[in-house]
Order: sequence, then C-alpha cells, then structure tokens
Amino acid sequence: MRDERYAKLANVLVNYSVGVQKNDLVGINAPHLAEPLIREVYSEILKAGGHPYLRLYLPSLTGIYFRTAKQHQLKYVSPIAEFATEKLDKVISIWADENTKSLTTTDPKKMAVASGANRKVFARFLEREAAGDLKWVGTQFPCNASAQDAEMSLDEYEDFVLRACMVHVKDPVAAWKRVHNKQEKVCKVLNTKKKIRVVAKDTDLTMNVAGRKWINCDGGANMPDGEIFTGPIEDSVEGKISFSFPACYAGREVHGVTLTFKKGKVVKATADKGEDFLLATLDTDEGARRVGEFAIGTNYSIQTFTKNTLFDEKIGGTMHMAVGASLPESGGTNQSGVHWDMVNDMRDGGVIYADGKVIYRDGKFTFA
Repeated sequence: MRDERYAKLANVLVNYSVGVQKNDLVGINAPHLAEPLIREVYSEILKAGGHPYLRLYLPSLTGIYFRTAKQHQLKYVSPIAEFATEKLDKVISIWADENTKSLTTTDPKKMAVASGANRKVFARFLEREAAGDLKWVGTQFPCNASAQDAEMSLDEYEDFVLRACMVHVKDPVAAWKRVHNKQEKVCKVLNTKKKIRVVAKDTDLTMNVAGRKWINCDGGANMPDGEIFTGPIEDSVEGKISFSFPACYAGREVHGVTLTFKKGKVVKATADKGEDFLLATLDTDEGARRVGEFAIGTNYSIQTFTKNTLFDEKIGGTMHMAVGASLPESGGTNQSGVHWDMVNDMRDGGVIYADGKVIYRDGKFTFA
C-alpha cells in the first residue's frame, strides 16, 4: 500500500531541495531497500521534466570490496565516477543499510587508501556544488538496521525520520522556508564575527572565522536539515575538544574522541574505543588533520542520538566539527578525501563566545 508521506518527501527532495528543471540530468543513488521512496522520487523527477538516472547498489558489496580488493584496486579512480561528477545536474542520494556495522572489522588503512584515491573526485563534486553547477541532497530511508541503532522499532523510527523531514505537516516546503528565514537572521549576525571560542566539558577551543561565510542549511543539501556552518581559517584552530557522542564514520563507531589542535592541525588524538581507526583516518592525507567545518545544530525536533550523522549533527543544542574537506561555499580551502563530522552536546553548560561575548548558552543562541 502506498504511503503518501513518501510522495510528500519526494516532492520536497525534487522540487525544493534540488529544484529539478526541464532536461536536468538527475542521478538517484540508492540501495534496493529504499524502493518505496525511489519510486516516488523517480516519478517526481519525470513530472518536473528531468531525466532520472538510477544508480542502484547493494550495501553488502562495500564489505566484499574492502575484504577482497588489492592495493591497485583501492587506488583506482573510476572514470565513470569522474564523468558522472562532471555531467550530472542534480543528485539525490538515499541511504539505507541492511547492517550498519558491516565494516567494523575492516582494515582502516584500506579504507584510508580508497578515500585518498578519490579525493580529487570528491573535491570536484564540492567545487561544482559550491559554484551552483550541481545540486545535491541526501536523505535516510527508514530501515531495520538504522532503527536498531536508534533503539527504536521500525514503525517508531519511520515516524522519527519523516517527522524530522517535516512531511507530517500540510505544507512541508513552506515549513522549510520558515526554517530558512529564521536561520538567515542568525547567519547575518555571525557573518560579522571574527573569533569563535567553544567551552564545554573537557573542551576549550578557539578559531578564526574572519572573512568566512556562515551557511544556512535549510533542507537544500540534507533532508532533514537544520544547522548553520562555516569553514574556519585553516591554521587558526587551537585548544582541545572532547566529543560527548560517539563519532560515526564509514560504518565505524569511535567512542570518547578527544582532539588537541595547534596551529589548525590535530597534534594529538585519543579515543576510548576505536582509536586505531581514528588515527588511520586522520592520516589519510595532509588535510585530514585540519578542520573543514564548524557547525551548530538547530533542529530542535531532533533530540535523540541515533548513531546516524545525518540526524545527530542536526540535534538542536549541539555543535559539531568535521575534520577533513572544507565545504567551499563557506570560503574554506582545506582539501581531503575525508569529511568526518563529530558531535558535541552543548545543552548542559556549553557556551560559545564570538569576539569575546556570549552568543550561545546551554544549547540556544542568546540573541535569536
């Protein structure tokens, strides 16, 4: 039986998030598990006059690849991937896994080699996106594996996902436009600031953001969305930060991450669990030890940590940082094959200063 919520979500993705126009070539990246949403997105692209290009994949193949691939295969860059990066006008990625822990025992050095090899493709994707030549959005399809991570039933998780995307309201597009307007006011204030300081449990970190742009994340690149971010000056980050939530990346969980920065670079990294993976990923390339993004989560309808970065980095009352590649639209210039978001809870005593004045306390802006 058709679920009308997926039809509404497809409408948001196609007509609001990426804005498909007549004759756009639109890539749909999705696993077979997401068939109900794939059908709706495919249909909506056709209604908008675009040309859907479905790239269906099996999640289990990633594990086979890393177990089997030799060095020359890990370093291989597909010319088809390069071609698609240049030719697609819009990309809609839908995520769903049968087993979110399938890469837990994978050699992190192999994963680092593959990430490093595809650094230029990733950088070109970000470059086209920043220039407005390509629009991309990613979303989560509710599946059992993610529901288990979130410690919910599938029905509960489905409701959680779709409510976070605001498709339960009569006009989701209008709702996301209201998010845009509210966050735009915050970005306008922050664009006048130069120095940011974050103070929280086991955390005292400073960075320079002068001349960098704060980006309003309003459903145009992630669904759900709800954050504002910028790219700090690459050599400016100083101090220490301890992340309160597990850092999830490439199917792995790293607990108790603490990073120490000097002149913008991670000079010490520790973790209570998964430290080998953390260190291997930070050694992927030169840019992996620098901060590509500093952000604040603003989606207060998301309050539960679910081990899914798409949702966790948006939790209202949190901040997150990404080591690795900058998002060029912010003015950041760091390049890397890595972009790893790590989330810190600010709701109990966390404070953010801008140019010496408190702008954020206990998970909320003091001026908004």
